Parts: sequence; structure tokens; C-alpha cells
Amino acid sequence: MKKTYKIDVDCANCANLMETEAKKTSGVRDAVVNFMTLKMKVEFDDGVDVSEVMQRVRENCKRVESDCEIFL
Repeated sequence: MKKTYKIDVDCANCANLMETEAKKTSGVRDAVVNFMTLKMKVEFDDGVDVSEVMQRVRENCKRVESDCEIFL
């Protein structure tokens, strides 16, 4: 399953760091963060609870940029 989320991030480097953290999250098959469009595309592993995985993605991303936001 793939989903797209609106994000609020301050710079391209932070977007890159958020992408890296999202990809490391258990339950995420792939993630792409586009700073220009302020969107995050996430592909999930089969059978996972998407809302639970996205909460972990959000927590991981906030570690690299505390004021970033992912609109779930």
C-alpha cells in the first residue's frame, strides 16, 4: 500500500534526513520526501497497521527536526 502525506519541513537537508528516518522505520518498505512539493510518499509492508507505522515515522522524523510536521 502506498500513501501520500502533506509535510511541513524547513529545508531540503532536513527533508532528506526525514526520508532516511522514515525508510528505517519498521513497516515501511520505501519512502520519498519531496521538499519542493512538501509531500512524503510512503510504501508500507503488507499487513501492517498504517496509522501505527506513521506514528513511529512521525516520532523518528521529529528526532531529526523537532518542528517538522507530517499531516496524517
